[in-house]
Amino acid sequence: MSAQADHITRLLETRDYDPFGLLGVHPAGAQWVIRAWQPGAQAVELLSARGAQAMRCVHPAGLFELRRRRAPSKAWRLRVDGRECFDAYAFPPTASQDDLYLFAEGRLYESHRLLGAQPESRGGVGGVRFRVWAPAAERVSVVGDWNGWDGRHHLLQSLGVSGVWELFIPALAPGQRYKFELRARHSGQVLLRADPYARASELRPDTASLITADSAFAWQDAGWMTARATRNWRQAPMNVYELHAGSWLRHPDGRFYSWTELAARLLPYVCEQGYTHIELLPITEHPLDESWGYQSTGFFAPSARQGAADGLRALIDACHQAGIGVLLDWVPGHFPADDGALAHFDGSPLYEHADPRLQRHPDWGTSSFNYGRREVVSFLLSSANYWLSAFHFDGLRVDAVASMLYLDYSRKPGEWTPNIHGGRENLEAIDFLRALNEMVATRFPGALTIAEESTAWPRVTHPIAEGGLGFSLKWNMGWMNDSLRYLQLDPVHRRYHHALLTFGQMYAYSECFMLPLSHDEVVHGKGSLLGKMPGDSWQRFANLRLLLVWQLTSPGKKLGFMGNEFGQTREWSEARELDWAEAQRPEHAGIRALQRDLNLRYRNCAALHELDHEPGGFQWLDCNDAAQSTLSFLRRARNGACVVVVFNFTPIPRPAFSVGVPAAGRWEVLLNSDSRHYGGSDVGVPAADAIAQPLHGQPARVLIDLPPLAAVVLAQAG
Repeated sequence: MSAQADHITRLLETRDYDPFGLLGVHPAGAQWVIRAWQPGAQAVELLSARGAQAMRCVHPAGLFELRRRRAPSKAWRLRVDGRECFDAYAFPPTASQDDLYLFAEGRLYESHRLLGAQPESRGGVGGVRFRVWAPAAERVSVVGDWNGWDGRHHLLQSLGVSGVWELFIPALAPGQRYKFELRARHSGQVLLRADPYARASELRPDTASLITADSAFAWQDAGWMTARATRNWRQAPMNVYELHAGSWLRHPDGRFYSWTELAARLLPYVCEQGYTHIELLPITEHPLDESWGYQSTGFFAPSARQGAADGLRALIDACHQAGIGVLLDWVPGHFPADDGALAHFDGSPLYEHADPRLQRHPDWGTSSFNYGRREVVSFLLSSANYWLSAFHFDGLRVDAVASMLYLDYSRKPGEWTPNIHGGRENLEAIDFLRALNEMVATRFPGALTIAEESTAWPRVTHPIAEGGLGFSLKWNMGWMNDSLRYLQLDPVHRRYHHALLTFGQMYAYSECFMLPLSHDEVVHGKGSLLGKMPGDSWQRFANLRLLLVWQLTSPGKKLGFMGNEFGQTREWSEARELDWAEAQRPEHAGIRALQRDLNLRYRNCAALHELDHEPGGFQWLDCNDAAQSTLSFLRRARNGACVVVVFNFTPIPRPAFSVGVPAAGRWEVLLNSDSRHYGGSDVGVPAADAIAQPLHGQPARVLIDLPPLAAVVLAQAG
């Protein structure tokens, strides 16, 4: 069989990896031959300025050709059974070799511009350029509404060892649906896959990718972005309101709020409550509502649940103009193992780890990314780049970092493969995380990366040059677990567990910590924060008020999940909105008022935030009063200004309670969690005079009536 006959056979059997080697225009001795592939067509004509020329059918399946003395001078048009169109094979591939090289090296930070579906113009002809990475495919087609989802049409050209395939299709426009159809080289299986680089997708349960144009959104946040680049975030207040966009509010009929609708309600609420940032649980496209977005299939596509991407841009822009930062919960650790998206994308373990022992995540049944494959690193770094650049997010909270760092995470002996040194550290994941943090720091000044890292991995927030991972912040899971464990105890037992609250200072400055009371603590039968608290109704609310003050006055940046701020009784469910009617009840309104006042105190009082990550910003006054379950400490600003915080973790009032303070004179009560405004019993006085008698290592002492199950914040009058 001749080479050409063999090529025609591959085309007819839909196995062709080199359609441009046969189709389009080619020299044929003293002539030129133009071949067109139009499956099912009866008649095809080549259109030119000299009129129409009938093309000869050389195979009834739809292969036509025309021989002529001159090659077409530009992209040619065809008339196919009376319908006119440009021939896609008049537009050879144009992928940059430099980009393909960087992609293969894991250093292409904008691979979303190299790959995916990009509207563009070639030779004055508008259309869409498709590229996809599928090195184990024998053939790739793009299918969609325009070709009847028929993989015989529109075969992509293999770009050789890069594993990338390309085809430009004229006359396509944004809004059309598409997928890639691939034939696996080794099995012959035909696979239908969504585009990994799609910037929009259909609303679940439909899964097609959508062609989108580059956004023309007119940003109005230049002032915010400029200030962010020079802001010293370590010394600035940072108090994050974590929320799930699909369940903060719902329409009465259960429909999701659009981004525009959400912005109209959310932004005034967040501003009024005094938060500095919001953090969105993952909004990348995902098929299952119950995953809360943590099992993503679209790493470049905002979920269709809330509407068009420009609505998300408008929300972020409005937040920035109101002085509110916006963080994205981003999930580069794993992806769903079901068909149709990234899993075994081209019939091989492409995005996931090739070693079956490391391929499947044992906790979630998902696929783990293979960070040793450099193209996967380019994919993930480009995803991070895209959200920060195209949407102006102010940082990424990186989910489940511990599951990435350890090869044996949740695995038993024999269920994992050691690294080249025989250890359990995932060396490729470490390199990826460092590359991520270096890229963000270099390209997005002032943007933060926040690690959800639940182990004692060292130097998570230390500079890469010093052997660290380079994150800005790390969630302090130890603080969270110890605090909740302590406050869930009946107060009569707390004296025996005093160290749960004091131990945290032993490591509080080993990293730059964020103190989280997140969504993970109010789901899966754990109950709400209020539901965790012991005692009768009054004590439960008082204990929750204590927890909120403990968080907002302890060193570290803050994060609280939606509903915590008004003490929602039920644990959170993604299937319904928050219990906003409950938030209006007096006891819940008191929690919300306390959270608001705490947020404003934290934001406006430098002593409560300026030295969050330095030992000089905190000093115990008395951490040894386990018998009475009280604690007291100082928080200091850089200029020496300070506040005194005193806690009583029992329901027993402590009249005339002595606390050491830095100076004699008048001390005002900035906040009393037992105030009647917060639903408390209103024990205490608004101010007290300190006398020059040393106590707790301080030159003076003040007597206060310490309320039951309450905290008091004091500042020197002046």
